[in-house]
Amino acid sequence: MAVGARSGHEEPEDRPGPPVGGEGTEASDSGWSDGPGKDGGQHRAGDRQNGPDGPDGLDEDDRDGENTGHSGPKKQRSFWKELPLLIGIALVLALLIKTFLVQAFSIPSDSMQDTLQRGDRVLVDKLTPWFGSEPERGDVVVFHDPGGWLEGEPTPTPNVAQKFLSFIGLMPSAEEKDLIKRVIAIGGDTVSCKKGGPVVVNGKALSEKSFIFPGNTPCDDQPFGPIHVPKGRIWVMGDHRQDSLDSRYHQQLPGGGTVSTKEVVGRAFVVAWPVDRWSWLGVPGTFDQKGINAAGAVAPGALGLAGALPLVIRRRRKLTRDGTAG
Repeated sequence: MAVGARSGHEEPEDRPGPPVGGEGTEASDSGWSDGPGKDGGQHRAGDRQNGPDGPDGLDEDDRDGENTGHSGPKKQRSFWKELPLLIGIALVLALLIKTFLVQAFSIPSDSMQDTLQRGDRVLVDKLTPWFGSEPERGDVVVFHDPGGWLEGEPTPTPNVAQKFLSFIGLMPSAEEKDLIKRVIAIGGDTVSCKKGGPVVVNGKALSEKSFIFPGNTPCDDQPFGPIHVPKGRIWVMGDHRQDSLDSRYHQQLPGGGTVSTKEVVGRAFVVAWPVDRWSWLGVPGTFDQKGINAAGAVAPGALGLAGALPLVIRRRRKLTRDGTAG
């Protein structure tokens, strides 16, 4: 058997004799060397004792297989050993999402009908407030109890599993005292509503038929205003006006019924559960009507004052000169 080559047999390999060729026959053409090997046999031109892959002509994989007794892929880690790691990563991701991105909340009352029904699950955007975004008119927002709004309301006592799932954001929290309402006015706005009339923001009447509960009036149960909303605060109302203890009913508390934007958890943007109730929570068009912005309402008066001021000063100077001359 040729040195450096393994046949896989115990018996020596039968090889044909060297070809008979005339002069000029080259080893590269015949595949045979010109002389005998150390064992008296013939070598192929490519058979070397010290091959390119190792001193014995074996490549690295062959030697590894010879040393270990087998050559094959490494054994993969068991799925059951990897499962705890996968679960840990999933829990960390869920906690990060709940803390910084999105959180689920359950609707416990009828105060936002028909937009939201009792038992609906909504997803709340918690990301944009991290970048300085504040609630806008028409948004449906979740906010912490500003103090006294939920006084006397019973708080459910969840079990250990419910606490854990709510902690990582896979289940709405039952312990947190949060409310959900629609933003009607923001900082700098003036809002009011007389009995029998519509809600008015910065002198613009709101058309609320598309979202308030059928048969409800805008504020007949609790007229209010005019209320000037301080900067950094919002005025909120439920869509089911006659079944919502909203800003109108807490004017005696600090803040005059308004809610600090710091108490806002985020904007509810979708009804996620039940599946047949899936829908986006958009902003009704009435809140985008022209001239509703407080800046736009104040601008005409401010511009008029700025234009009249030079005329008043010029007239006063003229009167002063005439008086001195006389």
